[in-house]
Amino acid sequence: MTPAPHRSHADDLLSFIGSSPSPYHAVASAVRRLEKAGFRELYGTDDWSDTTGGCFVARGGALIAWYVPEGAPAHTPFRIVGAHTDSPNLRVKPRPDTGSAGWRQIGVEIYGGVPLNTWLDRDLGISGRLALRGSGAGTGPRTRLVQIDEPLLRVPQLAIHLDRSVNDGLALDRQRHIAPLWALGAPEEGALLRRVAGAAEVDPAEVLAWDLMLHDIQRPGYLGADREFVVSSRLDNLVSVHAGATALANAATAAEQPAYIPVLAAFDHEEAGSGSETGAQSPMLERTLSRSVTARGGGPEDWARALSGALCVSADMAHAVHPNYTERHDPDHRPLPNGGPTVKVNVNQRYATDSTGIAVFAEACERAGAPWQPFVSNNAMPCGTSIGPLTAARLGVTTVDVGVPGLSMHSARELCGAADPGHLAAVLGAFVSGG
Repeated sequence: MTPAPHRSHADDLLSFIGSSPSPYHAVASAVRRLEKAGFRELYGTDDWSDTTGGCFVARGGALIAWYVPEGAPAHTPFRIVGAHTDSPNLRVKPRPDTGSAGWRQIGVEIYGGVPLNTWLDRDLGISGRLALRGSGAGTGPRTRLVQIDEPLLRVPQLAIHLDRSVNDGLALDRQRHIAPLWALGAPEEGALLRRVAGAAEVDPAEVLAWDLMLHDIQRPGYLGADREFVVSSRLDNLVSVHAGATALANAATAAEQPAYIPVLAAFDHEEAGSGSETGAQSPMLERTLSRSVTARGGGPEDWARALSGALCVSADMAHAVHPNYTERHDPDHRPLPNGGPTVKVNVNQRYATDSTGIAVFAEACERAGAPWQPFVSNNAMPCGTSIGPLTAARLGVTTVDVGVPGLSMHSARELCGAADPGHLAAVLGAFVSGG
């Protein structure tokens, strides 16, 4: 059975994921937790002078949050937890109302590395944000979050009677076969907008654009003979966002103040390469941290010192050994669920980990009383990557890539150990607090 503290963390994680079907909702969910810990929002157009305590900047699906202990010098080093808020899914096209053969359907684009078969025959809702009139005003963009947790759409599998070879290999055309259905009749322009605007309680005429996506409405839960697994959509990478937010909130409310400046950097668009204004390739983190130094009276020398002493843990989901495909894994590196977070190594810098980063993370595990496992890909298999190398290259800070091991990564429904999210949060807490 999962130990009580880790079960409590897993319960909270399931609630977090259920309220976070899109990157924008994930940021809102993390913000709610940070605000309860006393964090306050700053805007880019604000004067940040003399800001101490907990602060955050939210932009779309990205969140940078940090905590400045009272009296911390401007050159105090950062301890950064990096993660990402997005997950592979199906996203609604600008002109979505389409159809065929008497069916009304919705046009979607495929976002990230999606195993398409996992989205077949699932009851799908819609979530995301609406951009409203007045978005160019001086107060900043006007947006409204929307979340429809109803069985609204479905991508139907072709019956086996019409494809007898389906079990020999399923071939799905990304344009023709992945359009979900939602009604009968001829396509009706504006129908989806009216439904979504109604759910968001706004006039459809106020909606000028959107960032909408589909999500499986099956709720997160536990699985296994002893409920030792968590099963859910978006474990990659909301497990890490939730753990990072938990660690940061705990550091800000602990009796003993952290020795460093704890930071959570949760980026968007990792699954599409991170090349956006809210992705890890953007200057968002660098600018935010630099301004936080300046706000405490620091200059270029303080900024250089704060970065020179900084460390980063890039937290993203990892691969547990698959019992049905053991040959796909390195024979000497086979992480299992509930064995603690993995430390991910790739000498070609698909992961940023080196020996110094491993030592930092291993010591944090010791302080947290948590196990950890090494991970290296099979040499004959392509290796994934993360925001770790991007952050390390942009800021020039020692970075270690880690993650909770799981199965079915990028599937519409993934699996990990029920104890591992709590292990990760505890280790990240020890990391950001120092010692």
